[in-house]
Amino acid sequence: MKTQELHRGRLIDHIQLVVLDLAASRRFYEAIFQVLGVPIGGTGEDYFWSDELFISSADSQAALGKLTGRHHLAFQAKDHAMVDAFYKAGLAAGGKDNGAPGERPYHPGYYAAFLLDPDGNNIEAVHHGAHTRSAASVKITF
Repeated sequence: MKTQELHRGRLIDHIQLVVLDLAASRRFYEAIFQVLGVPIGGTGEDYFWSDELFISSADSQAALGKLTGRHHLAFQAKDHAMVDAFYKAGLAAGGKDNGAPGERPYHPGYYAAFLLDPDGNNIEAVHHGAHTRSAASVKITF
């Protein structure tokens, strides 16, 4: 297989999920984000956000009264242990199994786990195997 080079921080500015039960979603996402080392960035009565992910209730001004459909979101993990911890924390916080931690055939070293969040979104944590990151994150100041 040829060497792969992945770029992050170029394509997605933000993603919004509009959920049925904001409290249940917040419990789930806070649990998995704690394991992934990503803090909640802000909260309000009808929303919360972390990095590029914004989650709101249907009655939020940003939602226009409509729930989003089923999505697949994959979060980066630093190693296999973080993928395993993501899976355990997500199950304990109301997620449902959608694929236990393990190697996947997508490319050599692809190790992932999949959970369904309270709204049925397919949420993944993935470690791509041995790799080098050019930076821990993209920092934008405005």
